[in-house]
Amino acid sequence: MVKRLKKGYDIALIGKPAEKIAGSIQSDTYCFKPTDFKGIVRPKILVNEGDVIKAGTPIFVDKRNEKAVFTSPVSGEVVAVVRGEKRIPLEIKILADKTTEYVQFPKQNPTSLSPEQIRNVLLESGLWINLLERPFGLVPNPENAPKAIFISCFDSSPLAPNYEFIFKEETKYLQAGIDALDKLTKGKVYLGTNSEKSVFSSLKNCEINQFYGVHPAGNVGVQIHHTNPINKGDIVWTTTPYGLQQIGRLFLDGRYDARKVIALAGSEVKNPQYYEVHSQACINKLVENNIKPEKNVRFISGNVLTGEKLAKDGYLGYYANMITVIPEGNYYEFFGWIAPSANKISFSRALGLFSFLAPNKSRVADTNMHGEERAFVQTGEFEKVVPMDILPSFLLKAIIANDYEGMEDLGIYEVLEEDFALCEFIDVSKIEVQSLLREGMNTLMEA
Repeated sequence: MVKRLKKGYDIALIGKPAEKIAGSIQSDTYCFKPTDFKGIVRPKILVNEGDVIKAGTPIFVDKRNEKAVFTSPVSGEVVAVVRGEKRIPLEIKILADKTTEYVQFPKQNPTSLSPEQIRNVLLESGLWINLLERPFGLVPNPENAPKAIFISCFDSSPLAPNYEFIFKEETKYLQAGIDALDKLTKGKVYLGTNSEKSVFSSLKNCEINQFYGVHPAGNVGVQIHHTNPINKGDIVWTTTPYGLQQIGRLFLDGRYDARKVIALAGSEVKNPQYYEVHSQACINKLVENNIKPEKNVRFISGNVLTGEKLAKDGYLGYYANMITVIPEGNYYEFFGWIAPSANKISFSRALGLFSFLAPNKSRVADTNMHGEERAFVQTGEFEKVVPMDILPSFLLKAIIANDYEGMEDLGIYEVLEEDFALCEFIDVSKIEVQSLLREGMNTLMEA
C-alpha cells in the first residue's frame, strides 16, 4: 500500500544532525525511571543500594504485571534508589563499570522457537518493554494476543534522526527481531516506510507499506489508522527499529545489548550529529563543550513536541531517540504575539506572522508560549494537522466532559499523545492537549 497524507505540518528547525557518528559515549552513571512507562503505578524494586548487577539483571517490576521485568542497561553498582511521595520509586541510579558484563541468554534462531519460548525470553531479558500495547500505550500484558504488530521505520518529527542512516548495517538484527515478533501475533507484522528503496524494504516475513507526507506521517498511530484501524476491543502492539534491533541482538548474540545511536540536535548545539550511547545514559558528556556559549538553553530528551525537559546532567529517557537543545523562552515580549514577524514559526497566517511565505525555511524556535492558557476555542485547525478520520476538538471536549461514550465514539482508542502533539503546538488556547488526552485515557482505564 502507498498512502499519501495531506494533513499535518512540518516544523522546520535549525540544527539538523549531520550524518556522522561522532563516537561512543560512555556515561559514568545511568538512571532507570519507572516514570518513563505509562500505567506503571505500583513498581516493586528488586535491588538495593550497594548491589552489583549485570546488564540484563532485573531491577524492578510492576506488581500488576510481574512477568514483565525491567532490567539494567549496564553492569555496575546500584548507588541510589530515589523515592517520592508515599515511597513511590522515581529513579534507580547505577554507577557503571568501565567494561559491561552481561547476563547470558541462549543464542537462538527465533524461526525455530515456539511463541511461548519467544515470549519467555523477551520477558526474562527485559526486552518485553520495548513493545507497547494500544490502546493506551502500555507495556503489554503477556496474556494478551495482538491482532497485529506495527513498526514505523521513519520519524517525521522535528530534527528527527534518520533511521536509514542509523540502521543501514543492522538488517540481520532487524530481520531476527521481525522473525521473533511474527510468532507473537496471528496477524501480520506491518512496517511503514517513506521510500521504495528503504533499508527496511529488504526485510521479509512482514508487510511493508509506504507513507508520504508531512509530520505526523511517521507516527505509528497514523500508520495503524490507515492500515488496520483499532476498534473497541482490539489490541495491537508496536515497537520501533531500536526495539527490533535489541530483540534481534538478544536472539543472535544472547544478551541484552542496550547500545543505540541517537541524534544530538537543535539550534544551540555547535556540532549536531549522532552518538552511540547506552539507553538511559546521563547526557552531561554528550553536551559538554558542544553547546553555544552564553546561552540559556533547554535540554530535551526526545523531540520538541513530545520530549521531556532535562537538566544538563539529566538522563536519556528509555524510548528517546534524540537529545534536542533549543533556547529557553523565559522572557516577556510586549505584544510579541501580534507584532509582525517573518521569523516566528506559526501554522496560522493570522496575527502578522509571515513565516508561511517561506514555509521550508529553517528557523530558531524557543520554548516561549507567547500567551497563557485560556478558554478552549474551537477553530477547526486541529483537524488540519491530524491525518485520521477523527475529530480532535470534539474528542478533547468529550474528555473534559467525562463523556465515556463520546470518547470511544470519537476515536480515543486510536491515538496517543504524540498523535495530538501538533494540536498542542498550534493551539491558540495554549491548552496542554497531550496531558488532557492522557487524562481521558486514564479515565477509561479506571472505568
